[in-house]
This record gives sequence, structure tokens and C-alpha cells, in this order.
Amino acid sequence: MQTWDSGKFDPAQISIIDIRFIKGQIEAPESFSADAVTEYKIENTLQLYFNPADKLAKTEFIINIETVSNNSSNSEAKGYFHLIFIFRIENLEELAKLNKNNLVETEPTLTSSLASLTYSTSRGLLINKVTDTPLHKLILPVIDPNSLLR
Repeated sequence: MQTWDSGKFDPAQISIIDIRFIKGQIEAPESFSADAVTEYKIENTLQLYFNPADKLAKTEFIINIETVSNNSSNSEAKGYFHLIFIFRIENLEELAKLNKNNLVETEPTLTSSLASLTYSTSRGLLINKVTDTPLHKLILPVIDPNSLLR
């Protein structure tokens, strides 16, 4: 288990160099009324990948959404979104190390920051993507980004 000098983490060393919206799909029955939505069931997964030699990190974020509504039909609107973020971290070699099993261990503040950047940026991107769709009232809730890492 790696021990870390948390003083080496500097958020100013992180830059987003690419965002890829891999997939965005919304399905809803023809008779669906967004006004009848009472809540959203949201499931998401976050995967993190690191390449210390090139000072790069990648996050892959998948969001599944289903409405809960008072619609007369039993069908709900559903959304599936898959986003990839590429980050350059200038001092990644100080924050990510290979362990004896050849797995990357990272400084905890770094992973929390990447999760936070990914989620908060995705919130904004999704607001734009769901405009004029049955999910137009959806705003991803504010969460503890560390919950994405569990």
C-alpha cells in the first residue's frame, strides 16, 4: 500500500484535453408526458484509467436514467449516456505509482478531483443534451463525488 504526500496534489496541474460523448440515447413512448414525471431513477458508473508515463488519465462515465411518473401508460422514459474525459496531469508521476502487482495506485485527492470534474462537467453537458426531449426537466443531483469511487 502506497503512502502519499498530499502536498504534491495541485489541482492547477490538471487540464481536460478531450471530452467524448460516446453515446446518448433517449427512449420514450409516444404518449409519454414529461409533466407527469415525479422523480428520476439514476444509476451511474465511473471507471478511472491512468497512464503515468504520458501524464494522462481517462474517466469513463455511464449514466442510466429512468423516469418515475403518473403517466397513464406503464412505460417510462429512459436515457443512457456514455462519456469519456481525457485529462493531462503535469505531475502524475508523483501521484500515481505501479504497485508490486503492476496495478496503478493513486493519491486519493487526485481520484476524488477527477470524479468531481467528470460528474460536474457531465451535469452541464446533460442539461444541454436533454433539452427538447422527454427528459428535459432532468438535472443530475449534486452528490459526493467520492460515492462514484466506491
